Amino acid sequence: MGQHLTEQMKELLTRGTSEAPIALEALNYLQHGEDGQSEEQKQFMQRLNASKEKRKVHLRTTYVCGVEVMDVGRLDADGVYALINGNPSLRGSLDPNGEVWLDESISDDLSPACKEQAYMSIDANGNLTLFDGPPKEEKVLRTFFQLDIGSMESSLPRDVLKQLQDGIRIQDIDEYNSVLSTFSDYARDMAEGVMKSQ
Repeated sequence: MGQHLTEQMKELLTRGTSEAPIALEALNYLQHGEDGQSEEQKQFMQRLNASKEKRKVHLRTTYVCGVEVMDVGRLDADGVYALINGNPSLRGSLDPNGEVWLDESISDDLSPACKEQAYMSIDANGNLTLFDGPPKEEKVLRTFFQLDIGSMESSLPRDVLKQLQDGIRIQDIDEYNSVLSTFSDYARDMAEGVMKSQ
């Protein structure tokens, strides 16, 4: 029996991308029940079905850094379902104006806009911060944690500190993770939290 199960697992994990991966379908089933839908999605579909009119549809993709919104046009319920069936990770909702928003989260990439103009630097309060454009423009996208500047000054080369102050250009998810990882060693909140828990 153990050998048979191993072969089944191999099949689940190596199945081609041309068909929906069974492992993902099983995870969806476990998270959302037999029909694979959360209560929120069921309510969305009921409201969508209740009206036969075409609605304005937006596709909103949320990345690790950045959000991209695309207007799809006006679709009836069947058109919306065709989009969802083509991409099962989409989650739908209706806004107060009756417009459809299809949301997708991508947790392993940056938006195209972030890839073109994101920088990591220190804000005026000493926090490691992600900026939209050069830090001097002060367009904050996200603040991560407060840095222990004294510790950084005593252990990092001056050119690294200068580079951080001027802004480190972030062009892909690897650079994003690398900068976060490098400076997380100097996160003041993390160090204080460790000391309090001991």
